[in-house]
Amino acid sequence: MSDNKENKKFTPFDKGIKLVSKPNDLDDTDDDPSVLRAELSCGHVTDPETLTDCCRAQLKDGQTEFKCPLCHEQWPYDEVRTLAKLTLEEQAAFEDKIGTNTVKKIVDFRDCPGCGSFIERLNASSLCVKCSVCAERTGKPFLFCWQCLREWKGPRPRADRCDNEGCTINQELLKDCPMISLTSVRDVQCPAIRACTSCGVLIEHTKNGYKIMTCNACNNQFCFICLKPADECMKTSTHFIECTAGVAPRQAH
Repeated sequence: MSDNKENKKFTPFDKGIKLVSKPNDLDDTDDDPSVLRAELSCGHVTDPETLTDCCRAQLKDGQTEFKCPLCHEQWPYDEVRTLAKLTLEEQAAFEDKIGTNTVKKIVDFRDCPGCGSFIERLNASSLCVKCSVCAERTGKPFLFCWQCLREWKGPRPRADRCDNEGCTINQELLKDCPMISLTSVRDVQCPAIRACTSCGVLIEHTKNGYKIMTCNACNNQFCFICLKPADECMKTSTHFIECTAGVAPRQAH
């Protein structure tokens, strides 16, 4: 969550917002009874800065809609814009990211690791993709792996993996990656890198986001701490407390 919550706050003069003096449901460290917070359409309560951070994290995770991390009910963008007190700059950034994420979901796009441009994969049966933007800029062909997003190594075409270490699952990375503390889950420690429990693509946590992750490769949602499916984990815990199943050990495969 942001360390600058005083930048945005509700006042008794805010119109059209249901203001309450209740603890922040999206941040269990924020329970000052003197602070006004808004009740969202899903019934949960939060402040503008926490809501902004929550929605920004969802956009970074590739989502195109905003959902409550506790009950998974969708928040309309108009509601988010109002209750998060988005500045004009934030609105532009949010709307641009929503558009980008939407395009990526509709068409098979990735960010080229060489130049950062959006590249469409035209041949779904091959993981080896050529970036025409890199080729135009450097005068040399640039091939990268659609799965691990690194410069291509090995024979092609190929549909399962390239010859880069860690494409799909890198056992050494999973075994040797550092432990990190997730600030949103009371500093619970877990490995910094996990393999998606569905497709095996490696995912590195930023330390500041929620424990529920969405794999950009297959859209699988799972808990970064206990490795259970998101819905199963959320039945007995929340985003802000350690899973009842505890911290899953490092993955071996």
